Amino acid sequence: MKVLIVGSGGREHCLAWKIAQSKLVDKIYCAPGNGGTSLVAQNIDIEAGDIERLVEFACQEKIDLTVVGPEAPLVEGIVDEFNKAGLKIFGPTKELAKLEGSKIFSKEIMKKYGVPTADFEVFTSHDEAKKYIKEKGGPLVVKADGLAAGKGVFVCSSMEEAFDAIDAVMVEKKFGSAGDRVIIEGFLEGEELSVLIFTDGKTIIPLVSSQDHKRAYDNDKGPNTGGMGAYSPAPVVNKEEFDDIIDRAFKPFIKGLKEEGKVYKGMLYGGLMIKDNMPYVLEFNVRFGDPETQAVLPKLKSDLVSVMLKTIEGKLNEVVLEWDERTCLCVVLASGGYPGKYEKGKVIKGLEKLKDLEDVFVFHAGTKKGEQFLTSGGRVLNVSALGDTIKSAKDKAYKAIADIEFEDMHYRTDIGSKAI
Repeated sequence: MKVLIVGSGGREHCLAWKIAQSKLVDKIYCAPGNGGTSLVAQNIDIEAGDIERLVEFACQEKIDLTVVGPEAPLVEGIVDEFNKAGLKIFGPTKELAKLEGSKIFSKEIMKKYGVPTADFEVFTSHDEAKKYIKEKGGPLVVKADGLAAGKGVFVCSSMEEAFDAIDAVMVEKKFGSAGDRVIIEGFLEGEELSVLIFTDGKTIIPLVSSQDHKRAYDNDKGPNTGGMGAYSPAPVVNKEEFDDIIDRAFKPFIKGLKEEGKVYKGMLYGGLMIKDNMPYVLEFNVRFGDPETQAVLPKLKSDLVSVMLKTIEGKLNEVVLEWDERTCLCVVLASGGYPGKYEKGKVIKGLEKLKDLEDVFVFHAGTKKGEQFLTSGGRVLNVSALGDTIKSAKDKAYKAIADIEFEDMHYRTDIGSKAI
């Protein structure tokens, strides 16, 4: 069969790598892909947001399955358009992709179905928002309502920081119309956890847990990013506690949607805070996480394509996932200046030294391939490694990173340290 992967990041390279292992698959296309996806797939010069051209291409090439990496095309309704054309596609419809497209919509649905989450208030006026902040005091969390590439969330320890966040989102419009409305949430202190599930709207099959590292610098300092590294599984919860999270956070959500006649099919990602052994959902996303995918999929032994097809067909109850019991740890190598301004076009050296390393995987994110691999984004490479313990996976990943270089490369040196 032929598979089309939509997107151009590290998650998409990892998906292409995993899908290439399926015995069901003969040919993979990536639109637009990156330097790394060209090693396992054919890159197609169509942007992830150009839904009309993607549908045309899929019809023309008789694509059997399309997998969407990033959130924006899902929010724009790519699944609905592919369905209209009679094409199989993995992901939720536009109506349900709004769970990520609007944080307010998502929080209101959580409240409605009794999903544990932080208290929140919604504002359309920056004056009203600031008045509320004065009443509440810090710490608080300020979130832009719409899509902001993972950078629209501000954890504010003081009133002043919260005022600055409101100015950035609502006055300076750093995220455009995504900041027309904001949520101000109560601050939850605890351990963060990422949980991804396959669901066909009836059955839930969780993937192994993972923990992302959002801040740009060591010791969780600096601005929020799209993610600087992850590891899986996350030792912050044991099996019993993990099952409890599925029961409390995911089952009422999927059940509530089903009772309203809304069938969620695809990947649902829960960003959670574990406080006093209780799970609170910080956000729901409607796709594979990035970089969590690069820490989770190397552990998956089952055929990913088969699972996706069963999800689309509503037969997920027939699936049992098999996992490598080892830990996987992923470190993001970023361009200097990320998540702010950065330069592109830097030559990446040393990748050939990693080609034959056992249990070490390099997933390209912001790269392009000419005569050499060049940087072309903020997050450039993801180096993932499998090990018997978090420490051994960490040691393996950082040892591999020592062979890679490009100008102004920066990365966190403490991915996994908290767990160790």
